[in-house]
Amino acid sequence: MTGTGTARPLDAERGTLDKAAGENFPVAPFFLPRAWRTDLMAVYGFARLVDDIGDGDLAPGGADARLLGVSPREAEDRLVLLDAFEADLRRVFDATPRHPLLRRLQPTVRRCSLTPEPFLGLIAANRQDQLVGRYETYDDLLAYCELSANPVGRLVLAVTGTSTPERIRRSDMICTALQIVEHLQDVAEDLGRDRVYLPATDMKRFHVQQADLATKSAGASVRSLIAYEAQRARDLLNEGAPLVGSVHGRLKLLLAGFVAGGRAAVHAIAAAEYDVLPGPPKPGKLRLLREVGVTLRGEG
Repeated sequence: MTGTGTARPLDAERGTLDKAAGENFPVAPFFLPRAWRTDLMAVYGFARLVDDIGDGDLAPGGADARLLGVSPREAEDRLVLLDAFEADLRRVFDATPRHPLLRRLQPTVRRCSLTPEPFLGLIAANRQDQLVGRYETYDDLLAYCELSANPVGRLVLAVTGTSTPERIRRSDMICTALQIVEHLQDVAEDLGRDRVYLPATDMKRFHVQQADLATKSAGASVRSLIAYEAQRARDLLNEGAPLVGSVHGRLKLLLAGFVAGGRAAVHAIAAAEYDVLPGPPKPGKLRLLREVGVTLRGEG
């Protein structure tokens, strides 16, 4: 194999992991024990890559497809890639996976006794994205979040050895809220992918048509709809926030960061007067730090 050929898998791996800096929440901050940081970045690498496959955001050049054994002829077929990725995930549990991000994940799976189910849920969510572009009701959206978001929180609890039924319940609320917030930030981007994560029944209630989401700036009806969905996310964050008080030490600070990231993002959306169409409203660092303090004190 040439030098260029060996670099491509490493570049694909690094490019995926580097996206952690752009998330609404801390992925594996410096204050955590090294083993936790390693394991959380391994989980993040999986979750980010499966989302990139589902969104068509893989690095150019087809390195990921080649690593998964997908032919150049099928490298643009997201369902084929997701099938190949699932097959490689299963090798994590009983063989040696092909993709470097899954090889990175394998020691974490063994060390933390992780099961395939949460990983399969994330793959299923991205398959659904290829087949379902609209959600009729809020309950339909929650069912999607059960696949697309909640497995991540469950994996964090499993990696840190702190899973209990009550903590999982609270974690699911937080993760669903974070997913809803991300959808609100990305309304325009998602529409460009022919996806609308705003429930159709809510759009009808606020007299919003799909064409209203394709404008450069949101009108009053769209802003009212976004405000309504943002309040739902805020309420879920508040319901899930007691999870933070149920743990101790550095894990408490990590989980506070998740909640604070969601709250700061909701605040940024509100500060933009719920006009998310020009681009995703992003919170500043000072706001994030303020929300961390509020969350740690059990306020909000």
